[in-house]
Amino acid sequence: MNHTKYIFVTGGVTSSLGKGIISASLAKLLQARGIRVTIQKLDPYINIDPGTLNPYEHGECFVTNDGAETDLDLGHYERFLNIPTSQANNITTGRIYQSVINKERKGDYLGKTVQVIPHITDEIKESVKKLGADGDFDVVITEIGGTVGDIESLPFVEAVRQLKWELQNKCIVIHLTLVPYLAAAGELKTKPTQHSVKTMLELGVQPDVLVCRTEHHLDDEIRSKIARFCNVSENAVIESRDANSIYRVPLLMQDEQLDQVVLEKLGMENNTPDLSKWKQFLHNLDNLKHEVNIGLVGKYVELQDSYKSIVEAIQHAGVSSNTKVNINWIHSEGITEGTANAKLNNLQGILVAPGFGERGIEGKIMAVQYARENNIPFLGICLGMQCAVIEFARNVLNLKDAHTVEIDKTTPFPVINMMEEQKFINNLGGTMRLGEYECKVQKDSNIYKSYGDTIINERHRHRFEFNNQYLTQFEEKGMISTGKNPQTDLVETVEIPNHKWFVGVQFHPEYKSSVEEPHPLFISFVEAALDQ
Repeated sequence: MNHTKYIFVTGGVTSSLGKGIISASLAKLLQARGIRVTIQKLDPYINIDPGTLNPYEHGECFVTNDGAETDLDLGHYERFLNIPTSQANNITTGRIYQSVINKERKGDYLGKTVQVIPHITDEIKESVKKLGADGDFDVVITEIGGTVGDIESLPFVEAVRQLKWELQNKCIVIHLTLVPYLAAAGELKTKPTQHSVKTMLELGVQPDVLVCRTEHHLDDEIRSKIARFCNVSENAVIESRDANSIYRVPLLMQDEQLDQVVLEKLGMENNTPDLSKWKQFLHNLDNLKHEVNIGLVGKYVELQDSYKSIVEAIQHAGVSSNTKVNINWIHSEGITEGTANAKLNNLQGILVAPGFGERGIEGKIMAVQYARENNIPFLGICLGMQCAVIEFARNVLNLKDAHTVEIDKTTPFPVINMMEEQKFINNLGGTMRLGEYECKVQKDSNIYKSYGDTIINERHRHRFEFNNQYLTQFEEKGMISTGKNPQTDLVETVEIPNHKWFVGVQFHPEYKSSVEEPHPLFISFVEAALDQ
């Protein structure tokens, strides 16, 4: 008999209240009690996944070991829980409808009229229960994107209503809502929360717990009022105040006894949590001895969520190295021959970020050149590595037309292709190299010194590969390949040994960094910058 319990996290009044952080924080508190827990995200948009979305639309696209392009909240889940997610942890409306339509075309519904209820809602329910089916988890937390009342999320809320009825005491709903403070009146207002819960009730769902985002303390009178009008117990009205770090939220939720309330409602044992490692991380975060400035060069810097995993990986590494890392956000389109020195000369480290497309490429290449010529520790990730290869080809090998195939499609002058499209068929059927792949590392390299191993596994998300016909020229002039895929001989990492610390990687190391296991490559980068 399956004893898995299910928790749904919904949001009301406004988006961006922090459902992902609350979900991850609750999961961390349950995990600290020895409970096996995972989190999934249901996204109401019709895209199959966020892989084709501009980062300005949806922030970073996170990639799992099995090659799924997912919502950035899965990055929070992994950073908090330190366990990998998979394709099953992120479901979109697009995937649900695609699956149902495929079944209809195959005749699986035996000629029935295919409808939102029961076919779409059944598909959603199956996606939710799939994670709990094999008994690997005691609790599955499902975060529903968007805001309750949005037309897009209605099928998801209906699926929750049905599951709450079907699963009875094995299922609860946590509703995240807003309690705004009106300065003119000088008081907190509960009416938006009341209306949000009323919308839920109209859809047939009674929340069991209310997490109230607020800038001010909720006193007993306010809690009592919310509880009375929203049909929840007073101890199930949870205050969620702003924190100076997302990693403090689990302890704030513990202070509010969110985890205890949830366990009581699910009828689960209330073991003593062990948060010693988490508290040690926060203690170290508050007592950093050193400081360093690192430039993050990208073309989506106006929306910092576009580089969420990189920012968090840098912070994890900084805490591990007892260092406060000040990230200087530098738009690659603003870097020219005339501005490079002014924008980059105060940095102890330069990171050139991933990206797609032609825009901002030249600025990234100039940032690489500045780091190489001025002996500044450099880390290039994915397109950042490709830019490092192009810069070296142009300015050291004197191949002035060096570029990539992608740029070749829109450039009128001849191009020497440093990066070539491989048409690498991934396990999701596309032509990008997605997910985890093996890399064999050369000893005595910076990569080896970071990982301490000759075989590493990292996640990928790219279409272009280093053009191996130029490798001998590169290595003769001082840029060497220190890591290759052992099955395909594709170049995974490049370094310049006579540089202080210059590393380019084809993969995305940021996806694997977590609070309890900071990524070794970022630790090495921060420490190299600290020694600058």
